[in-house]
Parts: sequence; structure tokens; C-alpha cells
Amino acid sequence: MTEPLRWQDKSQAESENARVGILLAGMGSIATTLIAGVEAVKSGLARPFGAITQLMQIDDAEDPGQKVPLATYLRLPQLDQLVFGGWDISGGNCYESAVRAAVLDRGLLEQLRPALEKIQPMPGIHDPRFLRRTEGRKLKPETNKMEQAEALRADIREFRRRNGLQDVVVMWCGSTEVFLTPGPAHQGLKIFETALRENDPSIAPSMVYAYAALQEGCSFVNATPTLTVDLPVMIDLAKAKGCVISGKDLKTGQTLLKTILAPGIKQRMLGLSGWFSMNILGNQDGAVLDDPAAFRSKEESKLSVLNQILDAGTYPELYGNVSHQVKINYYPPRGDNKESWDTIDLIGWLGYQMQIKVNFLCRDSILAAPLLLDLALLSYAAQRAGESGVQEWLGFFFKSPQVSAGQPQHDLSLQFQRLEQTLHRLAQQLRVKAVV
Repeated sequence: MTEPLRWQDKSQAESENARVGILLAGMGSIATTLIAGVEAVKSGLARPFGAITQLMQIDDAEDPGQKVPLATYLRLPQLDQLVFGGWDISGGNCYESAVRAAVLDRGLLEQLRPALEKIQPMPGIHDPRFLRRTEGRKLKPETNKMEQAEALRADIREFRRRNGLQDVVVMWCGSTEVFLTPGPAHQGLKIFETALRENDPSIAPSMVYAYAALQEGCSFVNATPTLTVDLPVMIDLAKAKGCVISGKDLKTGQTLLKTILAPGIKQRMLGLSGWFSMNILGNQDGAVLDDPAAFRSKEESKLSVLNQILDAGTYPELYGNVSHQVKINYYPPRGDNKESWDTIDLIGWLGYQMQIKVNFLCRDSILAAPLLLDLALLSYAAQRAGESGVQEWLGFFFKSPQVSAGQPQHDLSLQFQRLEQTLHRLAQQLRVKAVV
């Protein structure tokens, strides 16, 4: 009798054939930095720092005390098995968009130019009511939202067919849309589809992409603070189609530091009277956030982090009167190089005041690109393992994690614990599927 393959061996057999598509809705600085970065790593020109799917070692549940690469543990596709594509409203191929974004060194981009020039984004959809600081220059001819959704679905099917793909992950990487709250059109599928046909103004472009992706059986990641899939209709549709969804707003820069520092302050039972956060950045995201309506979406995401971690309801004396303010200023000379300042006013023993000051000089897209890679690969693994609906365990990667019910967890250490637990569970589910 032949022994069943161990998951490590089965992994190799499966990964040799798997080709996974990643479609990026919005081929701006973050998306092009992801694609160029993957090409650079494949060519041996760089290392994938910041990506847990590429570097993390995890305890082997079948062999206690041993660690194995996460990519092996979950049978993730190799980087050369990923096929990139997407949509963009600005025009130009991936190389031209990367040059325009000015994130990566021009010398590196020249070495990657042949591969990047092959990626030609498809025309996207645009509604100036949701992106008031962005001009759409390469748009689909359809103006009705249901017709736009059908056109996007046709794009996904053709991308899958042309590249012989096993699965496709769709990621919303467009600019932050104006603030929106859920309304009647977002509650159920029939209502939502009627609203699409009627061009309901409460349906944002990102929602049209999400609807199209889920209808085509694709997992969907929302990298921005906009609602997109954080709606009853999208959650129900994802479950019905067996798709995984996650979001929202990639955890980079200042918020990453907050989720590290704030839990420590709380664990030490130090008081807090105020936390003032200032940011300057000069990329397209900064230009869009210069619009107060778009900034409100980002502000909601940023403010919720500290509120949840500190838990003022349990500790009113320590955190019941915190002045928490967040400012973002568009400053073109910095481009994608973001700088943040945090002034944290602490209260110590006997009420004595103390301060922490943090100056973080970071690169927005450099921090975000590996998160996109991780989210694409982990979403693929989760859907293959039989998961569907909201993936709360992916909250580790987001500022404002989407949850099915209740409030999200923002403490980074607790998020990481849940991440590891889920990775072990997925590995077991994948192993069972492979043996069967």
C-alpha cells in the first residue's frame, strides 16, 4: 500500500503546476512597486524584506521543534508562478507608471524594463464624485455601473483564460475614495444589482470592481480605507461564491508604530492625556487626501486604532480623556517618502507628566508593497483551503481590519498570535485536501 504524500512533498508537486493571477485595480505607486519588486527578487537583484510569505519560518506542527518556511508550509506559489495584470485610469504601461511614481531607483527600473513593459493595464472605471482630485484618462466606454461590472468580469475571464491561471486574486489599490457610510443599496444582492443598473450614486467604483471579482470567484483585498467590501452585500456574496475578502487600509508607517507602542503603554498601566500625529507626503495618495472628503475616510481608519487598543471603557481614569489628533499634509517635494511626527503625552506615577516623541522617515510604497504580496498569497491559500467570507485573521496587515461582527482587534501582538494560529489551521486543511 502506497503511503500518502506528506504535505511537504505534495507541496512541490502542486506548486510546479499552479499559476496564480494578481489583478490590481489601480496601477499607481504601490502596485508598480509590488510588481517591480517581485521582478527584482526573481532576477536576484534584491531581497523580499517585509514579506512574511517569503521570509517567515514557522513551527512545523508535524515535527515539533523544527521550523519550516511559511511558503512551504502553506504550499504557496513561487514568485515566478505569479502573473500580474490590472486596470488603471491614468494610461501607460507598468514601466511608465513606475517611472511616474518615482518610488524605485531609475537604474533598477531600467534593468526590469522589459518585464514591466509587457504589463499593459486595462482601461478602468472612474467616478469623479468619489475621486475629485484625480482625472480619468483611460476609461472603459461603459457609463452604466452594471455594464461596467460586466466589462470587468469579461476582463477577469480573459485574463484567466489567456494565462492559464488556476486562481485569480483581485486587489483594490486605487486612491482613497470620499467618505461613505453604508446605505440601502448595500444591504442585499438583488437591491445592489438593481442599484447598479440604475447608476445609484452610493455605489463607488471600488464596489463595482469588488462585485465583478466576487461574481467571478476571485478572492478580493481592499488595500484602502474605503468601504468597498465592508458591506452586507459583499460579505453575503463572498460566502455564496466561496471567496475570501479582507481589508481595509494597509498598516504602514505611523499606524504600524501606534499598534506597537500603544499596547506597551497600556500594559504598563501608564496614563495618556494626548497623542498628536502629523504626516507629510507628496505622492498621489497625498494629493487625493488633500481633499477633506477623502481624508475623512483615512481619518476614521487612523483614529479607530488607538481607541480600540486603549479601551477607555475599562480604564476611564487612564484613557477616558485622551486628545487624539491626526493631520496629513500634502507636500509635493517629498514624493513617496513620507515623514511622520508623533507627540505622546504620558501620565506616570503620582500624575507626573512625561513625553515620547517619534520621528519616522519611511517610504510609503516600500512598506505597502510586501503587504500586498502577503495578502495576495495568503488569500489564495485560504480560499484553496475552503475558507470564505471575511478573513479577520488578516487584520494583522490592516489599519482598520474588517470583521464580521463586533470591533476589530488592533494590538499587533494579539493580531500576530491569531495570524499564526490560522496559518497552522490552514496548513492542516490543505494537507487533508492534498491527501484526499
